[in-house]
Amino acid sequence: MYAIIESGGKQYMVSQGMRLRVEKLPVQEGQTVELKPILIGKEGGEIRFNTGKVIAEVVKHGKGKKVIVFKFRAKKNYKRWRGHRQLFTELLIKEIKEE
Repeated sequence: MYAIIESGGKQYMVSQGMRLRVEKLPVQEGQTVELKPILIGKEGGEIRFNTGKVIAEVVKHGKGKKVIVFKFRAKKNYKRWRGHRQLFTELLIKEIKEE
């Protein structure tokens, strides 16, 4: 069984036991989060929309890899470097329940 959830404006396809990194959520490590799935798919090919729930546990919070933004103008002696590290929350999908 799998589900498609939405978090941080992005959609993710998840299944039970999967680890997933989403944008930072305001939840403590070790707590559980209940996410509302957009779609739940079963092994037989049956699909249900907007029903059920996905229960996930927050494993850790952290920062992603650094992304360098570099601006350059030719012949003008203009160079600018800017770095960015996106905050994330790592989730462990415990259970997918259908209603």
